[in-house]
Amino acid sequence: MEKCQQKFPNLVSQFLQYVKFETQSCRESQDEPSSPNQLKMAEFLVEELKSYGLEDAHIGKGGVVYASLDAAKGFEDCPAIGLIAHMDTSPDAPAVNIKPQIIQVETGDVLLNPEKQIYFRENDFPEIKKYVGQEVIFTDGTTLLGADDKAGVAAITACMAYLKDHPEVTHAKICVAFTPDEEIAKGTVNFDIPRFGADYAYTFDGGEIGTLETENFNAATAMVTIKGVVVHPGLSKGKMVNSIKLASRLIGAFPEEQAPETTEGYEGFIHPNKIEGTVAETSVRILIRDHNKEKFEAKKTLLKDLTRKLAEEESRADISLTIKDSYENMRPYLEKTPKVMEIVREAYRQAGIPISEEPIRGGTDGARLSVRGLPCPNVFTGGLNYHSVYECIPIPSLEAAAEVALSLVKLSAEVKTLK
Repeated sequence: MEKCQQKFPNLVSQFLQYVKFETQSCRESQDEPSSPNQLKMAEFLVEELKSYGLEDAHIGKGGVVYASLDAAKGFEDCPAIGLIAHMDTSPDAPAVNIKPQIIQVETGDVLLNPEKQIYFRENDFPEIKKYVGQEVIFTDGTTLLGADDKAGVAAITACMAYLKDHPEVTHAKICVAFTPDEEIAKGTVNFDIPRFGADYAYTFDGGEIGTLETENFNAATAMVTIKGVVVHPGLSKGKMVNSIKLASRLIGAFPEEQAPETTEGYEGFIHPNKIEGTVAETSVRILIRDHNKEKFEAKKTLLKDLTRKLAEEESRADISLTIKDSYENMRPYLEKTPKVMEIVREAYRQAGIPISEEPIRGGTDGARLSVRGLPCPNVFTGGLNYHSVYECIPIPSLEAAAEVALSLVKLSAEVKTLK
């Protein structure tokens, strides 16, 4: 088998080029996509895909990039395969003026920024020990990297570049899509499945090398708005109702064992992740997550009960709660087409990658698409510490993701039916 560096010679340079696009999505924006630089990256990717022979590459509604490569001769009747990644990066950490750097990891802490004395601490991120001796792409410790999910974009485009240089590879029709705003749960709002054209697909948006994700959280976002009573603090006894304090009381009532910092695996959580306010009015955004649908609904009920209790305790305040579902667990939908999982497991084996199947403590575009009828498990891209200034990606892991993408493409020629 060819070494990955020989097979995908431009993979790392492509990835480094992508992370320079400042494509952070914006929760408060009503635009589609939510930030203009996502369109700039989309335009760049359209031209790149066209150069690889995907001549129909274009930008659809909302900034979604679509492209396809016809099936090899004689394989037109095979189900079309889809490969998907997202262009945006998380709004949860700084993402302006990203400065990637390649460092060979040795035992001990990694100095990311000599000027600011920022270290990647081994004790804080012990998983880095698995990558000693490898070249790893970090930032300078002041921004996230954007491996989530530009590593997925790079794995897919590297696969397409390989196919251009190796026309002898047989495959079914290949459909490629790059979505905006995945990080703010809007990645598939404008995703046109018929236009995409795939019968089954895989998102490249996972974590460490070897992970394969077929189930994810059920997710909802709650907004609590508390309106208090404002009186001059010097004259407020018996009159003032401080909405900030009421919000604090509500958050303090959340069970500690249901917080993200105390849970793992299949354990869900209730997570207040944004609060804004004054004495007069305070709003709290709360994330509700659980893999189990019954426990998910129970968390919603708990929040409703806590909010109602607070309103009863302070009747002078005006307290409102809205809960909006974001996405569902994809597992029940993938179980309807087990062939899709058989294919991806075989792709890992052919790429020489040991499989570690685990639940996603989050969600992906693939989860939403699976619910809509396009089965779409989630493949690793190799990154670590997403949504953080300590985000990084070992280069061999990125190369392995591209290898799995190519294996999936090759296997597509052997798929006669998904039943």
